[in-house]
Amino acid sequence: MSIDSKTMNQSFIRFFLTAGCDGYAHAVRKSLLVALWFVFLTFPIMVIRVNTIENTVVWHWSRIGYVALAIFFGSFVWRWLLARKELKKDDTRNETRVESLLTQLQSHPIFKFTALGLLALAAAVYPWVFDLYQTNIMISCLVYIVLGLGLNIVVGLAGLLDLGYVAFYAVGAYAYALCNMHWNIGFWYMLPVGAVLGAILGILLGFPVLRLRGDYLAIVTLGFGEIIRLVLENWGDVTMGPSGISSIARPGLFGVKLGVVGSTQYMFYIMVALMVLTIFCVNRLQNSRIGRAWLALREDEIACQAMGIDKMKTKLMAFALGATWAGMAGVVFAAKTTFINPASFTFWESAIILSIVVIGGMGSIRGVIAGAVILILVPEYLREFAQFRMLLFGSIMVLVMVFRPQGLISAKRKVYEYKAAEAEAVHE
Repeated sequence: MSIDSKTMNQSFIRFFLTAGCDGYAHAVRKSLLVALWFVFLTFPIMVIRVNTIENTVVWHWSRIGYVALAIFFGSFVWRWLLARKELKKDDTRNETRVESLLTQLQSHPIFKFTALGLLALAAAVYPWVFDLYQTNIMISCLVYIVLGLGLNIVVGLAGLLDLGYVAFYAVGAYAYALCNMHWNIGFWYMLPVGAVLGAILGILLGFPVLRLRGDYLAIVTLGFGEIIRLVLENWGDVTMGPSGISSIARPGLFGVKLGVVGSTQYMFYIMVALMVLTIFCVNRLQNSRIGRAWLALREDEIACQAMGIDKMKTKLMAFALGATWAGMAGVVFAAKTTFINPASFTFWESAIILSIVVIGGMGSIRGVIAGAVILILVPEYLREFAQFRMLLFGSIMVLVMVFRPQGLISAKRKVYEYKAAEAEAVHE
């Protein structure tokens, strides 16, 4: 029997047997009250339907029964899941199957290289197997992975809550759009320039907020993001205002003109390469000296400063490096869509990127990738549910936050073990 099935059975027994008949009756009574209350709230919407043409009222009583049953069993299962969560707190072996599998893939060379080879093969054939729509969706997902990994440096590693991260994204996009419109500068020249502009803007934001933390830092960065958006929207002589900038050039391939399909496939491979570069750099930074300084800053700023770490330089480095990837992602976004306007860089974008980091797992590269895949791809594939799409999307987020508050894939620090026996053998 697996660990998960054992835990499930133990929580079932604990919830229904340990609590006794009184606990069982209490759970049923609570679930019944929730169902009746929900039926009362949704009665005018689900049951009554007025036909304004024939001036008749149609009563759909069966719908209210379905709603009551669904809410009753949903509430009952919810209480059981909460009991299971409490039991797992006491269980020292609370590592999920996914985390265990990923740990094995990372530690075992054969599994690791096999998985990497399969991922590389899938990335190589993806644009040729799937249609243009699916490729465009995957490019958007890869862009958000890069943005999430960049914000992960600021929020996940350094612990600085940044709600204006979309400002760096917008600066990169508008830098490429304006330079391409006025001076016909190409994509490959502007990609490093966008990174540099993002880093400079990150340093300029970092200086005023060095003494702030927590909610105060979040409010200041939120205001910074709104300032950038309003400047882009109202400075019409330069940014073209709400009308935006169109006809932005796509990336070139040694002077060869590509069609819509060819340029989309080319952009997909560019984003795969940029994502691999981002993962490599963030992983190296995470395990470097500056990465450990960020972790110390996240845990306790006062203790971090007492250990001799320069708090100012550490914060500025986090803001600058996090904004670097946002600037590059902005350049890619402008080249992909060939049209940008201030409506593409609202606070909602910052909220989505922050949700990717938090739901995936702060400080975890694998978690950020998983969070981007869920938050970007799931709404696209739920379009068939029409008006219930965002309801299901919100429900998924609530479930993750309640039952996995540390994120889907929590970050793990490297553990260095000193083996005395081996050290003595080497010494001899």
